[in-house]
Amino acid sequence: MSASSSNVGSAEMPRVYVGIGSNIDRSRNVRSGVAALREAFGDVELSEVYEVPAVGFEGDPFFNLVAAFDTGLEVDDVVRILRGIEDAHQRVRGGERYAPRTLDIDLLLYGDLVLRREDLKLPRADVEKFDFVLRPLAEIAPEGRHPVTGRTFAEMWRQFPYEKQPVSIVPALFVAGEAEP
Repeated sequence: MSASSSNVGSAEMPRVYVGIGSNIDRSRNVRSGVAALREAFGDVELSEVYEVPAVGFEGDPFFNLVAAFDTGLEVDDVVRILRGIEDAHQRVRGGERYAPRTLDIDLLLYGDLVLRREDLKLPRADVEKFDFVLRPLAEIAPEGRHPVTGRTFAEMWRQFPYEKQPVSIVPALFVAGEAEP
């Protein structure tokens, strides 16, 4: 199994998966957010970018994707960096749960870590709940396994029990895996 298709990254570092979303100046914020992830974590693998209707509120559609990278950092350090990237993109906190976002970066998985703290729950429940999270995760890590259920992400996607949203792939947002200038 390759590093990109499991929950263990290179040299036994955890493979981290994050969900990225934006519905405000989407192209610019997603590109800039991915560039910031690469600056912070090095090599970042990306799923396709999907255009998805807003969920839970009336609003502009989102661009959503999943990114994966390996890190030697502790989970709390990763969370701090992700929040810093969001903050640099004028992410508003403390408002409505379902609301427009400049940039939303959610930690979905940190290797096989199962964590249930007040401030952080891993794996993130969104993996099993939202097709715009599971579909791109299954795309880049089909043989990766959910740390609690043990099911592969490809199997979870095939058996996704909720209504699948209409989505479209956004062509050429990234070229050859690199953020455009």
